[in-house]
Amino acid sequence: MKLPIYLDNAASTPLDPKVAEKMLPYLVDSDYCGNAASGHIYGWRAEQAIAAARVQVAELIQAKEREIIWTSGATEAINLALKGVAAFYPQKKHIITVNTEHKSVLATCEYLAGQGYEVTYLQPKPDGLLDIEDLLAALRSDTLLVSIMHVNNEIGVIQDIVNIGAIVRKNGSLFHVDAVQSAGKLSIDVEAMSIDLLSLSAHKMHGPKGVGALYVRRKPRVRLVPIIHGSGHEEGLRSGTLPTHQIVGFGEACAIAHERLNAHRAHLQVLRDRLWQGLGDLPNIVRNGNKTHTAPHILNVSFKGVDGETLLMALQDIAVSSGAACNTISVSPSHVLKAIGLRDEQARATIRFSIGRFNTQDEIDFAISHIKMQIAHLHGEGPA
Repeated sequence: MKLPIYLDNAASTPLDPKVAEKMLPYLVDSDYCGNAASGHIYGWRAEQAIAAARVQVAELIQAKEREIIWTSGATEAINLALKGVAAFYPQKKHIITVNTEHKSVLATCEYLAGQGYEVTYLQPKPDGLLDIEDLLAALRSDTLLVSIMHVNNEIGVIQDIVNIGAIVRKNGSLFHVDAVQSAGKLSIDVEAMSIDLLSLSAHKMHGPKGVGALYVRRKPRVRLVPIIHGSGHEEGLRSGTLPTHQIVGFGEACAIAHERLNAHRAHLQVLRDRLWQGLGDLPNIVRNGNKTHTAPHILNVSFKGVDGETLLMALQDIAVSSGAACNTISVSPSHVLKAIGLRDEQARATIRFSIGRFNTQDEIDFAISHIKMQIAHLHGEGPA
C-alpha cells in the first residue's frame, strides 16, 4: 500500500490513466499539433477532437454541445458567469448567493458589490442546507441572478437544486450553479433543474488541471459580456487558443463519469460510510453537515479537544485537509464551518476527508486505524 494515502479528492483527483492515454497524442504526436482555429488538416484534426469533447461534456449534464464554453477552470467559469451576466443586464442590480459558497463565488460577488450591485448572502441552516423560505423572502423584482452550489466542497451537503431552480425561474431571475463537486458523482440535468449557467472543472473528476467549462443556456438565451477579449473564440465569450490536449482529457473524463456514474457513486458511498463507521465511536467526534442530503465522497468531522494543526501534522500517512484547498494559505477558520455555527476552535479541529474513484477498502481501513492511534496519542493515551 502506497503511503501517504490520498484522501483529498475534493481538492484535486488523480488523472485517470484512460484520460492520460487519450490526451497523449495531442501532446507528443506532430500529426495533432495544430491550432483548432487554423484552416488546414492539422487545425481540422484539433477542431474535430474539441468538438467531440464538447459533446462528451454536454452529455454529462444533459445540455447541448453549443452551450459549452471552454475555460481555464471553474474559477474563470464562475467569473465569466457572474460578471458577464451583470455587464449584459445592468438594469437589474440585485444578486443572491449563500455565505457557504466557494470563495470564487463570494469574491466575485464582493467585486460586483463594489461596482454598485446589491448582494444578499443567505445564511444556511446548521446542517448546511438552504432554507427555501429564506430564498423566497430574498427574491425581488430586480434580482438578476441567484448563485448556489450543488454540493458544498467542504461539508458535502446537496442543495435542492430542482426546487431552487424552479423558484428562481418563476421569479424571472437567472440561476447559476457551481457543480464542481457534483459533476461525475451525481446526476445533473440542466433542463430539469432550470439551470441557466453552470460551472465545471476537469481536475475534480479525474481529468487534467487547467481546464473547465461554463454551460450557458441558449433557449431562452442567456447573454454574457466576455471578460477576456481577443479573436472571438468560443461564441465570442472566451478568446484564446484552445488547449486541445486538456479539452480532450476533460471530454474523456466526462465520458467515463457519465458511463459509470452509478457504479462510481456507489463505490464512493461505501467507502465514505465505512470511514465514518470506523471513526464514529471515537469520543467527542462530530460529523458536520446534513447526514441524508450529502454527496457520496465527502466526510467532514470535528475532533473536539484536539488542536487541528497538531492533528494534521500527526496524520502524515494520510493526505487530508482542514477545508477547501483555496483556503490553505489562510490561518482563519473555514468560513463554511463558521457559517453553520462552529466556533473557531471547533472549526480548527475539523478534517475534511474526500474519497476518490481509485481509493480502496484497505486504504480506508488503514486510515481508520491510523487516525484512532494518533487521536489516542494526542489525548495522552498511547504511543504515536
